Amino acid sequence: MIPVTKPYLPSKAKYQAYVDRIYESGWLTNNGSLVRKLEERLTQYLGVKNLILVANGSLALQVAYKALNLTGEVITTPFSFVATTNTLLWEGLTPIFADINPRTFNIDPQQIEAQITPNTSALLPVHVFGNPCEVEAIQAIADKHQLKVIYDAAHAFGSEYKNQSVLNYGDISTLSFHATKLFHTIEGGAIITKDDELAKKIRLLINFGITGPSSIEGLGTNAKMNEFEAAMGLCVLDEIKTIKERRAAIWQTYQQQLPSYLSYQEWNPHGNNNHAYAPVLFETEEQLLKAQAKLNENNIQPRRYFHPSLDTLEYLNSQQQCKNSRYIAGRILCLPIYPDLKNNQHKKIIKTNNYFKS
Repeated sequence: MIPVTKPYLPSKAKYQAYVDRIYESGWLTNNGSLVRKLEERLTQYLGVKNLILVANGSLALQVAYKALNLTGEVITTPFSFVATTNTLLWEGLTPIFADINPRTFNIDPQQIEAQITPNTSALLPVHVFGNPCEVEAIQAIADKHQLKVIYDAAHAFGSEYKNQSVLNYGDISTLSFHATKLFHTIEGGAIITKDDELAKKIRLLINFGITGPSSIEGLGTNAKMNEFEAAMGLCVLDEIKTIKERRAAIWQTYQQQLPSYLSYQEWNPHGNNNHAYAPVLFETEEQLLKAQAKLNENNIQPRRYFHPSLDTLEYLNSQQQCKNSRYIAGRILCLPIYPDLKNNQHKKIIKTNNYFKS
């Protein structure tokens, strides 16, 4: 079976060497030496100021909301993984959707301002599939209305905008290091901010607000990354150049050899493609379903990222109808892309995709 993605696993020997260090130290969690080392290396690699490792990408978002004292409504995108919406609800916030640009798949800045009310406290855009949002237009809206900006950058590891990390924009950016991501720590995530005081606050929030053995300064939770996850991250980061090169080669072959009736996400002209995903657009949902069925028959498992459009979720009771998001969600399919995808498997996917045309 060819899955849509597959976790990159370094050599057992390399990982075991780190595990041996953990056993020798007896330090398993709570800001151990490997977590500190990974934070230092990622800060340098990504070109950011403050990077705080956490247990997963959802907690990264939840801690970000707490750190910025968000209340009321948060304007976000309906075209994303459900965690973007669910973390808001989990923290007692109300997601308000602004429709997407149907070419870039990102939130459309022109749709944001109409959704702002006196109850709006922040904007939560997503760099969909790693494609940088229109960060300058979004920041201008936020400044005009005195709103906070949190970027869900779960897909944007290594993404740049105007030759610097896209993670440097907004008040906070969050990353996911789930096993299926371009860079992973088995589970995990990170919170990034330029604000030193905010970074200090975040470090308290992820460890119950504890400042010493008998000192607790305020509210907090347990969102810390452990040493075994950091060890995996250090191993994967050593090989990130090879991982990115292989993904880029797979994606380029898709674009060169897939049928001409498929179309693709329009990339930000000031950004780079990190090849975190391989999304293709079909002309109709019927055509997509035929293609998906044919791929499944050949033991190939693509995924309908992101389907359904989040404004259609029944438990939200939303009255909004985001037509662009619904349209794209009905036509998009993500094809397998991961470093271990063999050439014969890659050819099989492309061959199968050439079988159908309505």
